[in-house]
Amino acid sequence: MEFLYEYGLFLAKAVTIVVAILAVVIVVLASTIKHKTDKGELKLTNLSDNLKSLKHDLKEELLSKKAFKAYEKQLKADEKAKEKEQKDKVEEAEPKVFVVDFKGSIDAGEVASLREEISAILAIAEKGDEVIVNVESGGGMVHGYGLASSQLDRLRQAEIPLSICVDKVAASGGYMMACVANKIYSAPFAIVGSIGVVAQVPNFNRLLKKHDIDYEQHTAGDFKRTLTIFGENTDEGREKFQQELEETHVLFKAFIAKYRPELDLEKVATGEHWYGQQAIELGLVDEIATSDDVIMKLANERTVIKVSYQLKKKLSDKIAHGASLSFNAIFDKFAEKNQPLK
Repeated sequence: MEFLYEYGLFLAKAVTIVVAILAVVIVVLASTIKHKTDKGELKLTNLSDNLKSLKHDLKEELLSKKAFKAYEKQLKADEKAKEKEQKDKVEEAEPKVFVVDFKGSIDAGEVASLREEISAILAIAEKGDEVIVNVESGGGMVHGYGLASSQLDRLRQAEIPLSICVDKVAASGGYMMACVANKIYSAPFAIVGSIGVVAQVPNFNRLLKKHDIDYEQHTAGDFKRTLTIFGENTDEGREKFQQELEETHVLFKAFIAKYRPELDLEKVATGEHWYGQQAIELGLVDEIATSDDVIMKLANERTVIKVSYQLKKKLSDKIAHGASLSFNAIFDKFAEKNQPLK
């Protein structure tokens, strides 16, 4: 037992040293290596082909050999008929559906990828094409989601039909994005709405005074700062801060009204949220359906292409991730070996 204890202690020290060395290496690399570009990679995935392949594999697995052979024969006949129909028609590109995912954080930093995805679609889209964006966001910073909404508006300006699918949540800034669409789909229990503005500011002024800590803040302009974290807030500052929130809310409501003029804003712009089944009655969404329902239906009729733009990870991030995986693997093995016998 003493040997095992000493061995475990030695192993723990060794792991600690290795992790410390890796941390130093990562810091050095991060400070010395400069990337020439932060560009990412655009990836196109044919969802229609993926669905056909899945269906074919399932048929092969579930049907008898005779039934599967008949299925393949019919499939080939259908494909030939489709090819003949295409030849008889004037050469026209088959309409496509482009699918984009947007899972937004508080600062809507994902708009960097969204911009590239929308630009790529605009570069290749033709008459008859349409776009579906799967939005998942509880909202966040006004300027971030304002820009994300403007990216979607580029599709509207180009007269490309845009649909938004909400499987989980599109609230506040998320709904600001959704309302730009020609049509909004929502899952039955997805959270929609929250057309309002909120800001929370903690204040530590009394705590600082209690410990005799002075805090100074100098500004030029009466309202360069309204409410502060460490200073003593005034009624005048609070009134101005509330005024700014109200002005933002007015702009938010005007934006919603521009794209969904049929909405009763007095009823829905209260900051409340609703589930999809309730939202359709209020006119916040147009149809109850999940993104899977919408995309699978279209994939059987047209070519559906998923467009995703992934930013390249920095070398330091890759090393850190690799080090984390290695450490976890070592720790798991060590824990497994030292588990008591049952």
